[in-house]
Amino acid sequence: MGNQVALMVLIDIQSSAKFSGILRLMFARLWLWSTPGLEFYKHMGSGRNGGFSFHPSATHQALFCIFKDITSAERFYKTSQLIQWYRAHAKEFFSVKLKTYSIKGQWSGFVPQITVDAPTSGPIVSITRASIKPLNCLQFWSKEPAAESSLEQTSGCIIAAGIGEAPFFRQATFTIWESQAAMDQYARQGAHQAAIRASMSGNYFSESMFSRYQPFDAFGSWKGRTLG
Repeated sequence: MGNQVALMVLIDIQSSAKFSGILRLMFARLWLWSTPGLEFYKHMGSGRNGGFSFHPSATHQALFCIFKDITSAERFYKTSQLIQWYRAHAKEFFSVKLKTYSIKGQWSGFVPQITVDAPTSGPIVSITRASIKPLNCLQFWSKEPAAESSLEQTSGCIIAAGIGEAPFFRQATFTIWESQAAMDQYARQGAHQAAIRASMSGNYFSESMFSRYQPFDAFGSWKGRTLG
């Protein structure tokens, strides 16, 4: 197994700082790649209210990073000017470190390492992302609102966020569940299962990744919810 450690940060920026936040979303990539130990990252926006929506949010953002080891991840978290700015200007801030136990697919050609065995109990994290083919965009989005609505109301879902690299075409879902069983139960029922079946049969995606993680060292809250 590898030593990689992932970091997910979710931010709802104060309205007074939203323009500065948008500038950081546009230009932080110019210096993020020089971060020691950083092997992969995605700096993303979100839909209205931090979920999926045709209407982008001016204040909700996310940062997903994968570092070569825990030392690099912790150094970045403690010293990054971007993280410090987010924490100083956030209406709400949530961060969590992650160890990967299941990967299917890839993200911009990158495949994270498996770093831990599948947990037998406790919370788990799911990140599902896809590059949606332009010709299938409208069909995909016709399914997604019902799936997201059921997710927000699902028992066992602790935290959920809809994030994306680009409006409409490159989207991701970040969720924390009370257990693997709770996530599996949601995946097998209702609108989410219908959306999965439609996307698979329609071949909607040019690239996708379905990944599972063991969370640790969580801080803060998202939409008023925390991870223990």
